[in-house]
Amino acid sequence: MTASSASPVRSDQVRPDAVEKVSGAARFVTDVTVPGMLHAKLLRSPLPHARIKGIDAEAARQMPGVVAVLTGADFAGLNHHWGLFLRDRPLIAVDKVRYVGEPVAAVVAEDEYSAEEALDAILVDYEDLPYVTDAEAALAPDAPLLHERMDTLKDFYFKGQAKPVAGSNVFQNFAYETGDVDAAMAAAHRVFEDTYDFPMVFHYALEPHCVIADYDPRDGFSLWSCGQSPSAVQKVIGAIFGVPQGKIRVRVPYVGGGFGGKASVKLDPLVAGLAWKLHKPVRLCLSVSESMLTCRRLSATVSLRTAVAADGTLLAKAVRVVMNGGAYADTGPAVAIKAANRAIGPYRIPNLRLESLAVYTNTVPGAAFRSIGGPQAVWATESQMDQIADALGIEPLELRRRNLLRRGETVRPDLRPIDVDMGEALDIVAQALPPQGARGEAPARGLAVAASDPGIMAVGSAMVRLHIDGSMVVFANSVELGQGVRAVLAKLAADALAQPVEQVSVAEPDTLTTPFDWGTGASRSTVIVGLAVQEAAADAARKILELAAIAFETTVEQCRLAPGGVLVGNELHSFRDIMHRCFGIDSGEVTGLGAITPQYRGGAFVQAPLFWETAAAGCEIDVDEGTGAIAVRRYISVADVGKVINRVAAEGQDEGAAMQGIGHGLFEELLYEDGQPVNASMIDYHVPGIDEAPDEFHTVLIEGGDGPGPGGARGMGEGAILPAAPAIANALARRYGVRIKSLPLTPEKVWRALHDAKRKGVA
Repeated sequence: MTASSASPVRSDQVRPDAVEKVSGAARFVTDVTVPGMLHAKLLRSPLPHARIKGIDAEAARQMPGVVAVLTGADFAGLNHHWGLFLRDRPLIAVDKVRYVGEPVAAVVAEDEYSAEEALDAILVDYEDLPYVTDAEAALAPDAPLLHERMDTLKDFYFKGQAKPVAGSNVFQNFAYETGDVDAAMAAAHRVFEDTYDFPMVFHYALEPHCVIADYDPRDGFSLWSCGQSPSAVQKVIGAIFGVPQGKIRVRVPYVGGGFGGKASVKLDPLVAGLAWKLHKPVRLCLSVSESMLTCRRLSATVSLRTAVAADGTLLAKAVRVVMNGGAYADTGPAVAIKAANRAIGPYRIPNLRLESLAVYTNTVPGAAFRSIGGPQAVWATESQMDQIADALGIEPLELRRRNLLRRGETVRPDLRPIDVDMGEALDIVAQALPPQGARGEAPARGLAVAASDPGIMAVGSAMVRLHIDGSMVVFANSVELGQGVRAVLAKLAADALAQPVEQVSVAEPDTLTTPFDWGTGASRSTVIVGLAVQEAAADAARKILELAAIAFETTVEQCRLAPGGVLVGNELHSFRDIMHRCFGIDSGEVTGLGAITPQYRGGAFVQAPLFWETAAAGCEIDVDEGTGAIAVRRYISVADVGKVINRVAAEGQDEGAAMQGIGHGLFEELLYEDGQPVNASMIDYHVPGIDEAPDEFHTVLIEGGDGPGPGGARGMGEGAILPAAPAIANALARRYGVRIKSLPLTPEKVWRALHDAKRKGVA
């Protein structure tokens, strides 16, 4: 097993989209133009919860350039409520609004300016309703009810079904227990009880949401989307409009970042509805502020009761998570389950009780965000681990070592055993950042570890076309979000057919021409789609070798692939020569197909998770005691990825995730006051800039070749976001003796904690 870090870039590691993107030639949805295209703008609710008594849009309809103004009443004949776990979301508000920013009316005009101008001419008569923006408050018996009906879907997007509580705001009620938690608590040396808060966080992709949709009664729908899940978009639109999926074409060009904010389905049904109503192509592109009113990470309150022996051995753990899911469920039910699982940590805990609630509130809908539920849970667990270590007089590093799972042991008995050596990653962090000395000694250092169970759907397909001139095209529905998936798929196809990677092109996702794939997320693309591409390339290889054997009257065993063609014996023959001889004309191609299902490798992909995504991190921070501002000076991130396919992309993924985790830890929070989001803008919402990145930033990727993917790869890109915030908080507590249990660690919050500690004589 080897641990690898930054190294020189090889030619086959260069991303195929690099020149396009730096030159401005890369095409995103905003660059797409469809003949006759109209432009839409949305009128959004200014109220958190209200009944719509009436909408007067006549003045807007008469304005220059306006083609139509559409409201919920225009879609009354459709199955206009949709969702991923619950059918709870209308195409556009019907009867009432449930959060500030919910679309109430859509203006469609000849240009964006005219559409924007017409919004001010629409008059909406609202009747205010009681609202709730806090998840705990939404659990109260007298809390305003957001949804009277709980219409659940089973196995629709993720496997499984939400468990809502009728007559309440709870749309997911997850519970799991193993062992005897109460007995273990009663017999324990100490039981630690703590509660931690994690805020709403916005994805902040560089590209806001944008969709173009067209509809023709004969041909169906055509969409150009920035979505991460083109097949899910196709499926939802089919269900809403009663159109066969074969008549719903979804194309996804380059996407300017997603992080889960463009996963599953977001704007596509609404824009499809506008096109369906007008029989004309319609484009809707949001501003960043509008995207901030479209989706965000679920905030959470995580309560932990952890029982330990005198030597620090973990005996039992009870977890209660309350997640603020916003006005509509989206993928919140899955997020709630993952938060409970990821609160366990990579630790040996024989007695577990997990409870996780996802709750409707009058806020922006919660959605998937890089490592769903993970940052919320790991923030709590890894903060408490340091608190336990401090109380027992054990080094935090040593406490973790005593409790880390060994390879083959189980996090939960019903889940796949852990498939990595967490101790190796922890040792790398310890070597790079020696443990903090006694309290009050500089520098301030902290660490944290994490293990997450990616919600991978092991269903995906790919096609590889080998043309007569030796060029190849890979067809797969993996979306290029900036993570470098096209480079990975191109390399896998090239290697399988023994051809230069420069000969391979990867087509943009298009549900009309590319085979089915579940979606781009959950660290699955390299593993699932990568395997599908390998299978497709192997199928193409088998076919071209069979043709070579026929063309030169020999056996397949005497033929082998080589750059430029096939070696028959010791003589290289081009693909053109082989196909010409077999087909009789100087034209043709060979097509290979590959598919991955849970039954792949004799059912090896049935058990969840397909692999464990793990991370360890350590940091060294400076604190300005006069202002409370924290600066991360050194940061080391370690991930066991099994096998690196493209080093530049892999290191970039890990570093990007770690930086997002640092942003969660220090800066980011979507704030509400009196039902209103108060900082939903580029000016007021703080994400880390380059000047706030660590001065020293080290990524170490462990390669053991033991993952389920190509070459033994294991998915990555989410794990590194998990330990960042608790590592920083642990460094602060270790050095200054102040334990902050709510994120972000803003200067004011830190300054107040330091001031209080000094006043009490603690710091």
